[in-house]
Amino acid sequence: MRNYFCIINLNHIKMRKSTFLKARVLGLGFLMGSLAFTACSDSDPVGPDEDSSFELIRDDFQGDINDGDVVLESGTYKLTGKVVVRNGATLTIKPGVIIEATDISATRQEIRYIGVAQGGKINVEGSATSPVVMTSTTKTPGAWGGLVICGRAPINRGTTASAEVSDLTYGGTVANDNSGSIKYLRIEYSGYSYNSEKEFNGLSFFGVGSGTTVEYVQSLDGSDDAFEWFGGTVNARYLVALNTSTAVVGDDIFDWTEGWNGTGENWYGKRTNAGNRGIEADNNSSNHAATPLSNPTIKNMTLIGAGAVGSEPQAIKMRVGTNGNFDNIVLSNWSTGFDIQHDESLAFVTAGTLKATNVRFDNVTTKSKGSSTAGAAVDVSRLFTENANATGAGNGVNAPTWTQGWTVGL
Repeated sequence: MRNYFCIINLNHIKMRKSTFLKARVLGLGFLMGSLAFTACSDSDPVGPDEDSSFELIRDDFQGDINDGDVVLESGTYKLTGKVVVRNGATLTIKPGVIIEATDISATRQEIRYIGVAQGGKINVEGSATSPVVMTSTTKTPGAWGGLVICGRAPINRGTTASAEVSDLTYGGTVANDNSGSIKYLRIEYSGYSYNSEKEFNGLSFFGVGSGTTVEYVQSLDGSDDAFEWFGGTVNARYLVALNTSTAVVGDDIFDWTEGWNGTGENWYGKRTNAGNRGIEADNNSSNHAATPLSNPTIKNMTLIGAGAVGSEPQAIKMRVGTNGNFDNIVLSNWSTGFDIQHDESLAFVTAGTLKATNVRFDNVTTKSKGSSTAGAAVDVSRLFTENANATGAGNGVNAPTWTQGWTVGL
């Protein structure tokens, strides 16, 4: 019991899950008595987690989790490097836990991020009143890498590929692959950039399968995309993105490519800085007809822009062969609502498969525009039907009620 007492008061002490399990079994009365009369001792044994060879150190959280289930029980953990959950291992994060990436700007040390490799799992067990928070000590956009998940679901870059920001393998043939469960998570100040071609996001899905649960996640003040899908079949509900930093020019709020075929439901995205689009949607830039085709279904979404600022203030830009189906959409304060590009995506508009029903435009200068691969203007107004009573994410342009308690900044 002495180690458990030290964990609460001395964060530099290594933590052992076996100690927590003993505390649960002995009961509250005995625990309080022990804490009252027992002092900490530096000679108390420390070492690997009882169920894993990984050594969990609160002020030095980094390394590969190769086996077992590592549990972050409470309090704050300092992310001092990358953490990668390998095949067969699990990282479980309890309600209220804060993971804080330390500053790397001065020394250019190892990038801080959390990665889940194929076969690994992450279980984020936050709640509406006690979300899990992944943040940085500097509180500046782009300060760390965010969360990267790599699964075995299909992509259209070949059977497998290597993730651009972690070098982890992703893709495969397992459509219902399970990388864990994420509920009530807030990711802050992520989007670290290696260079102009390799940038982390808030939450990156690389070939993630439909067996994975993703619900109630906010990306706050990131530098690159808030959420990005690279193929896969994962579904995502109740997502919030707030890219309002004035320190950097952000990228897109939602982004997909490489054949994503999941469902998005109840999304609320807002920006006030000179970033880019609400959605940037691609199929495959090297082969517009590559299969599986990107073809998600998006329901109940609100996208709020910053007006005619930034280089591409479009609410939804779809190109290089992506398809998609939208319903109950609110687009507010954008220069352009829908921008459809390239012959392959335009063909889906003509066929009636790329469509948006029940769309409400609010302060949108141009509702839709299209351009062929050759650059010719194309009328794509047939892709949408309007509904002035559309509610989007639930409350029109205002923050929906389901964001209350666990998000910030809205």
